[in-house]
Amino acid sequence: MTTSTTPEALWRPDPERIAAAAVTRFQSWAAERYGAPAEGGYPALQRWSVAELETFWAAVADWFSVRFATPYERVLGDRAMPGAQWFPGATLNYAEHALRTAEDPARAHEPALLHVDETQEQTPVSWHELRRQVAALAHELRALGVRPGDRVSGYLPNIPQAVTALLATAAVGAVWTSCAPDFGARGVLDRFQQVEPVVLFAVDGYRYGGKEHDRTRTVADLRAELPTLRAVVHVPLLGTPAPEGALDWAELTEGHDDIEPVFEQVPFDHPLWVLYSSGTTGLPKAIVQSQGGILLEHLKQLGLHCDLGPRDRFFWYTSTGWMMWNFLVSGLLTGTTVVLYDGSPGFPAVDAQWSIAERTGTTLFGTSAAYVMACRKAGVHPGRDHDLSRVGCVATTGSPLPPDGFRWLHDEVAQDLWIASVSGGTDVCSCFAGAVPTLPVYTGELQAACLGTDLHAWDPQGRPVTGEVGELVVTNPMPSMPVRFWNDLDGRRYHDSYFAMYPGVWRHGDWITLTDRGTVVIHGRSDSTLNRQGVRMGSADIYETVERLPEIRESLIIGVEEADGGYWMPLFVHLAEGAVLDDTLRDRIRRTLREQLSPRHVPDEIIEVPAVPHTLTGKRIEVPVKRLLQGTALDRAVNPGSVDDIELLRFYENLARTRR
Repeated sequence: MTTSTTPEALWRPDPERIAAAAVTRFQSWAAERYGAPAEGGYPALQRWSVAELETFWAAVADWFSVRFATPYERVLGDRAMPGAQWFPGATLNYAEHALRTAEDPARAHEPALLHVDETQEQTPVSWHELRRQVAALAHELRALGVRPGDRVSGYLPNIPQAVTALLATAAVGAVWTSCAPDFGARGVLDRFQQVEPVVLFAVDGYRYGGKEHDRTRTVADLRAELPTLRAVVHVPLLGTPAPEGALDWAELTEGHDDIEPVFEQVPFDHPLWVLYSSGTTGLPKAIVQSQGGILLEHLKQLGLHCDLGPRDRFFWYTSTGWMMWNFLVSGLLTGTTVVLYDGSPGFPAVDAQWSIAERTGTTLFGTSAAYVMACRKAGVHPGRDHDLSRVGCVATTGSPLPPDGFRWLHDEVAQDLWIASVSGGTDVCSCFAGAVPTLPVYTGELQAACLGTDLHAWDPQGRPVTGEVGELVVTNPMPSMPVRFWNDLDGRRYHDSYFAMYPGVWRHGDWITLTDRGTVVIHGRSDSTLNRQGVRMGSADIYETVERLPEIRESLIIGVEEADGGYWMPLFVHLAEGAVLDDTLRDRIRRTLREQLSPRHVPDEIIEVPAVPHTLTGKRIEVPVKRLLQGTALDRAVNPGSVDDIELLRFYENLARTRR
């Protein structure tokens, strides 16, 4: 929370780092050419970027030498939300920009991709080879009749073939969509059936936790339930032959050395990919983002905020079912080597991800806040046990990084470490606030709102607030906001998802505090708000406090409005091995919350659970649990294909029955 006294920064960039940062050079260049403020550093640049929105995005396109096959008429044709029209008249291609580095003879044989599996062995794919494979596969997709606007799907892990398939799809002007192979058939079909793909790329299985997981039966189910498929491409990760009627990956990508890539030049707002919401309470939202919008947003985010360039190696632990995979692939736009890891985040030991960073020479290491906290609890010492001298930044997302996570990274990785906690969403496939290489890092706070992001905290009446909790809103459009939801013909579902509370203003569904220093604190989802005695609070604050206790592995807090007007706030705890939830531990939990947060944060009950349920992308499930506790039947409270273990939710359903 903000106070009138500025706290001590955990980290400050030195003058040399500030001067060398791309965002510093961009500001000086934009001051000369586009009227950006030459003084005032990042805060002045950010204010200008939202006050002069069109000029800013024109400068971004110019700075990164975006190739428009046909020029744009203006930057923003209509700025109303939803429906803002970016760069009308322009045509371009995302894949062409992702492969530009391959055109440089000096870099063509450097690695574009470094693939690592659980053996920790590295397999490089050069820029030249990636471009060749994309050219070959795009040629074969066209031969299969794939045309601009057709959907191409991937049931693939985080492997080079997935990157190649995405880029080939984009080169054709088709629309990419993917799910990780740990998704079951129902979860995949809930997504793919909405968009009716014409091609499916699918592995025969995957490796995770030291074991092989066969997926041939699941792929057969997908083929049977996706009648629009014209072709299935078999990717033999486990070495099995292609099933009957399927094409083999090697046949489509080998022996085409003489084919040059052809990049379909599509309108700026032409669909690039479809991402999906978690879909815990119904069918996942099929979120459509544009070729041009993603291109510009990711160039800005990766090139300016993450400060990535040709000398960097970019690793983020993710799967193809999470937007961070798409974000990771876009590292190619900045000429960066992208590290793809396919496997368990903690195999063979909790420090596995740090080992990958060491072995690959990672410079920007991205992971989840949950992984950082798991390492802290396990007593991992990354800086002592691994050579992380090339790691300049550790970035986290997925959930707010607690203050203890900041301190642990500072103490256990490196004291001169840029810690970038970032917050955004699948909805924009980018960040609203987070990494700025030229600003200090304060414990528990995101560094600043991102460039071109008109970020505010609003109270329920739509008034901006500083220094207190409010709704995260964005009051001007961003290029990567969805162009639409698939099959949302009248746009109602899109409108209701973001614009129903404040007409014409994007409400994201997070509680945030904007400090008077311009930093941002994330408090958790506002759609699962805790409202104790009229005081709103975020669940993230409670999790951060409770999970400091060594006995607590994970927790879940729910606020339940009861039919008689009462309010019940139970805390569910998943205990560490050997811990016992007795009166002594219950008292410690209550006392910790009372002293470190407030008496209003003390739960009505503390209940042990076998585990905390999550979405398939690892987020705690709060809203469906609340619905179950209010008496909603399980089959109506949650979409079973969206959760990691549906059986865990039966505990809450049974608990609701016993309380009636």
